[in-house]
Amino acid sequence: MNFPKELQYTKDHEWVSLEGNIATVGITDFAQKELGDIVFVEVDTVGDSLETGDVFGTVEAVKTVSDLFMPVTGEVMEVNEQLEDSPELVNDDPYGEGWMIKIKIEEGATLSLLSPEEYAAVVGQ
Repeated sequence: MNFPKELQYTKDHEWVSLEGNIATVGITDFAQKELGDIVFVEVDTVGDSLETGDVFGTVEAVKTVSDLFMPVTGEVMEVNEQLEDSPELVNDDPYGEGWMIKIKIEEGATLSLLSPEEYAAVVGQ
């Protein structure tokens, strides 16, 4: 299983890349494999300020639909528009072209994220 060392993770299977107060978020390699073939990604929260743990969208696979959870409190600034026409990017490149949203982290927000090693333990790796 692939858990890049430069990323942080949540127990809900999102990954987070931090650059200053901007977080790029997607789902992990583990999550996309568990879901199977991704056929649709819906995020209609651009411009919304959401709390850690709030649902920011959904991902639909052939077998199921799963909620996507905010890893940190902030405003959803951008959605990966490539996923509208090519949701399979989440399967093909979950840590690259398959990213889902960019968040402007709220000032003073607490980050409760997992290291790659902690996340690997969560998923039994």
